[in-house]
Amino acid sequence: MARLFGTDGVRGEANIDLTPELAYRLGRSATILFGEDTPHQPVILIGRDTRISGQMFESALAAGICSAGGKALIAGVIPTPAIAYLTKKLKAQAGIVISASHNPFQDNGIKFFGGNGYKLPDEVEDKLEEHVHEIEAGKHLFRPTGDKIGTVEYRHDLVQDYINFVTGTADDSFNGLKVVLDCANGAAYESMPTVLKRLGANVIVTNAKPNGVNINAGCGSMHLDTLQKAVLEHKADFGIAHDGDADRCLCVDEKGNIIDGDRILVMCALEMMKNGRLKDNTVVSTVMANIGFHQAIKTAGGHVEVTNVGDRYVLENMLEHGYNLGGEQSGHIIFSEFSTTGDGLITGIQVLCSIKRSGKKASELSELMTSYPQLLVNVRVATKDGWEENGAICKAIASGNDELGESGRILVRPSGTESLIRVMAEGADQEQLDVICHRIAGIVKEEQG
Repeated sequence: MARLFGTDGVRGEANIDLTPELAYRLGRSATILFGEDTPHQPVILIGRDTRISGQMFESALAAGICSAGGKALIAGVIPTPAIAYLTKKLKAQAGIVISASHNPFQDNGIKFFGGNGYKLPDEVEDKLEEHVHEIEAGKHLFRPTGDKIGTVEYRHDLVQDYINFVTGTADDSFNGLKVVLDCANGAAYESMPTVLKRLGANVIVTNAKPNGVNINAGCGSMHLDTLQKAVLEHKADFGIAHDGDADRCLCVDEKGNIIDGDRILVMCALEMMKNGRLKDNTVVSTVMANIGFHQAIKTAGGHVEVTNVGDRYVLENMLEHGYNLGGEQSGHIIFSEFSTTGDGLITGIQVLCSIKRSGKKASELSELMTSYPQLLVNVRVATKDGWEENGAICKAIASGNDELGESGRILVRPSGTESLIRVMAEGADQEQLDVICHRIAGIVKEEQG
């Protein structure tokens, strides 16, 4: 049986792969599991993005929580990182987010945060899944009656607590800055415009009219061309784009150039180093970070810790060593002094703080990093197993690395969710990358396809 939890919760097409019946079982299971650690009524906080299926899953989860004697706190539409923050602040036993992040509206997902505000480790997810299967099998699990049945409380005021918190992470006002904000018709449509306006920015808000089906549709961090055009049209100083649940952030400078997660990290890291705020002058990133990112941090006297792909691995490294800045090229950035997870709103605010403190334009800070061309080829294969020991593939990779020398690299890795092996080449010459990357991809197809 395939594992219920994927890399970021339980995902699927709403009402087909992910059903309200499953949501009910997850809510019930979570209350039973997390209720074991408290002598009081377990409290579970629920938030969602703007997808049309969100209310259906919200109701199903709340029913499951009540059936196990818990209290469901319904926060309504709210960014994912807000649930991480509020779960810890309210001393709830767990937090649940209903979202499929950057996916189209017909998909949805359910992911959990523990009472400490962090995503659940695999072993806790496994326990949750075990309870879900027990409920499916009709096994008797705790089912209270009478006045012990759980309750639901609607707390739409909680988004204001989160807005106050995010606003408080800024150490400067944004007076004089014109900012275009793309909310992706998602979870940040109410909170981020409020934060920016409170901090004094002149804000042009776009894609902040969610209707249940327009989340991420041609907008947000997955479609930056609309933000680029808006920044130039309005002669703005900066542009910010979120994804559907606002745990990530990508930006655009005043010239309309994209500022990805690597550049965001460089901009913030260099400013934090200057002020003595970057722990051990170290930034944590993944193997996908651009070579130019490494060079920019090294030139400034800093160090990069490298992890596997995934914000969970970035966070694990940060927690293990006490580092306070890490993230991914995709825009999942973690400022651990403020948040227990990637927070797109805090990221946008901290980048603007860096710009304001520096007295420079966004493009000047972004250009402190030179991006090397990257080429990614996805190879559909029959099996992802054993490629690391395949002589022909290893020889092709070694040959490609020799050709690129110190100014480039080859990275080959399997997809975590699909029958794909991803071949990435990075270096100074785009034509050379194209030849090398497709040569390796062809050999991977021959050997594994």
